[in-house]
Amino acid sequence: MTDQPVFVLGSGLQALEPAAFDTEAEFQELLARHPRVLDFGSLADGQPLRLVLVAREMGVPTNVESGPAYWLDHLFVDGDGVPTLVEVKRASDTRIRREVVGQMLDYAANGARYWPAALLQRSFEETCVADGRSLGETYGELLGDRSPEEFWSMVEERLAAGQMRLLFVADRIPLELRAIVEFLNRQMRQTDVYAIELTQYRGDGDLRVLVPRIHGEVATAAKSPTGRRSTQRTTRDDMDAVIRTRLAPEPRRVATALLDHGAARGRLEGGTAKYPSMSVYYPAAGRQVPVWTLSLYDSPVKEELAFSFGSITHHLGRDRAEAFAESLPMVPELRRKLEVQREKGYNGWPSVPLDSLASEPGAVDGILAAIEQLMHGRGAPD
Repeated sequence: MTDQPVFVLGSGLQALEPAAFDTEAEFQELLARHPRVLDFGSLADGQPLRLVLVAREMGVPTNVESGPAYWLDHLFVDGDGVPTLVEVKRASDTRIRREVVGQMLDYAANGARYWPAALLQRSFEETCVADGRSLGETYGELLGDRSPEEFWSMVEERLAAGQMRLLFVADRIPLELRAIVEFLNRQMRQTDVYAIELTQYRGDGDLRVLVPRIHGEVATAAKSPTGRRSTQRTTRDDMDAVIRTRLAPEPRRVATALLDHGAARGRLEGGTAKYPSMSVYYPAAGRQVPVWTLSLYDSPVKEELAFSFGSITHHLGRDRAEAFAESLPMVPELRRKLEVQREKGYNGWPSVPLDSLASEPGAVDGILAAIEQLMHGRGAPD
């Protein structure tokens, strides 16, 4: 990067000199208010990329039972539902060379696991209100013909599949970071990694010019398009095939009963992760509420049912979520996680292995009865 000035030609010629950002907070505020400086490339339909801020200082938990352990500088999303994680450093901060990479990978790995759709939606809407942005207009940039719930569920699924962007932003990108970014981008098939050098030039008065330079695009272009961002969803046939060939008789009965109930009483929606998964939306209080997700993980091999308490609380309120929790069967592993959820405000994804449900007599019937109570607005039985 050169330290030569740039020139603005108007009624005269004005030289703008390179100028560092005074503080990292100033740098972060600039990106939050003007994400256009990070827009490059295009969406899947060829439309220009437009990033929309979800949250500054987005909390990143490391398990379902705790609050945030880390704080990501910025979380953005685009109209394709692709999350964009941004870490900001000034060149004077020595962490920009290597340490920031470990930070970002930590955020991406844990965000993919512990950012449910309801939390993302709530964070976005709270940010809009705090920034004075019109929620309707901002949603208009994102949704198309989708509902907010469908959009944020898509974002959650992209996170789970590793379909995201990681942006390292600094006023000067060191060679060490450029090399790491290009290496990661070649190796990571679903995730795109970039370093953005945002140079600031100042002139007389308030005049400023911002010049972004992007590193990592060559490595992104070299990726095989067949290995990236497939939006093919898991079908019921996909789920049944895995259930039939991999599960023992009792877990198979549990999985089939859950999916049959979802198909009959709600709406099945297949996931887009590498492993087969399926979520169920049930009608409650005049809306479609995501209640549970059945995941058949490949590595390590395991099958589990997770309850979307963040979404239930968001749509129906804490009282209904608490009543639903109290109605669920007393499977020991699940009850322990529900106790933690009660302390945390019912905003997580407590899960239970299918083997545990299969070994507990009447567990699946108890879950289905609890779902029926949730749908009809009834509390836990006495």
